[in-house]
Amino acid sequence: MSSSEKLAADIGAVLRPILGADIAVSNLRLLTGGASRTTYAFDAVDGQRRRALILRTAPVDDGDQMASMELEAATQAAAADSGAPVPHILMASNSAAPLGKPFLMCDEIAGETIVRRIQRRLDGPGRDRLLTECARALAAIHRARADAPGLIERDQLADWRVRIDAMADDTGTATTATFEWAFRWLQAHRPTPVPPRLVHGDFRMGNLIVDGSTLAAVLDWELVHIGDFHEDLAWFCLRAWRFGAPVQRAAGGLGSIGDFLSAYRAAGGTAVDRSSLRWWLVLGTLRWGMICRHQARRHLSGQTRSVELAAIGRRVCETEWDVLDLLESAR
Repeated sequence: MSSSEKLAADIGAVLRPILGADIAVSNLRLLTGGASRTTYAFDAVDGQRRRALILRTAPVDDGDQMASMELEAATQAAAADSGAPVPHILMASNSAAPLGKPFLMCDEIAGETIVRRIQRRLDGPGRDRLLTECARALAAIHRARADAPGLIERDQLADWRVRIDAMADDTGTATTATFEWAFRWLQAHRPTPVPPRLVHGDFRMGNLIVDGSTLAAVLDWELVHIGDFHEDLAWFCLRAWRFGAPVQRAAGGLGSIGDFLSAYRAAGGTAVDRSSLRWWLVLGTLRWGMICRHQARRHLSGQTRSVELAAIGRRVCETEWDVLDLLESAR
């Protein structure tokens, strides 16, 4: 029996107590195999009936930065109760016993995640509609319950200080002059604390399923935590997530930041402090730059030789420019 056949058999065994004794698994296929989570699609078949499902698995030792599969499921359920569009989850387990890794199973959602394809299909009214729906989804997430076991509040600036220092190369250098300046500016200009809320942690184009101009589902909850709601708003507005759209559409490549914040407020979101949003824009840009630097090191060290990782590494200088631009405008 091949590894894929064994996985299909194990999935079937897990599903039968939920969907019925006659369930069989077919058309199992790998969608993504990233460093943190792996995603498969498959059909659960019972006679003539087929149900399209998704399986996400995580390494047994996923580190303390990633939410467990059960925590992902619990926070998605809380977000759904609050009105956010998320896939319906059948089950999730932190145990590796059933499938060899912790896992989550949910219904497949029709739509597109590749941003360039989404952009090509949207006209002006379509972009406006999608921008509004993204704002509504975030407002729903931020008013959702934040009491799931394992959900913790994180000091993002302190966390990333530790992580960049841990990236030091053989010369003892991990950061750059620009990034170091940004760290010092961020430490000196911390925003006024706000009541902590559920924060998605990676809400951006590319992690959303879009059906036409409709937001069908919010994906990739592995960075969910408790924190400042401005973090999600700023992350959505980073230049990296415009995917080439002009600055007039700085919010996800869909519309202006002003329109995005207005839609968020209209959907019941908390009033946004622009200075706090600017702080989180700087931290988000710095965070993306450090991720780019880390990916480059994976390639250059020989850990994972990859043209894609090398190309991402070349974007470090872009994020340095963006950081400098943000800090200049904040003066």
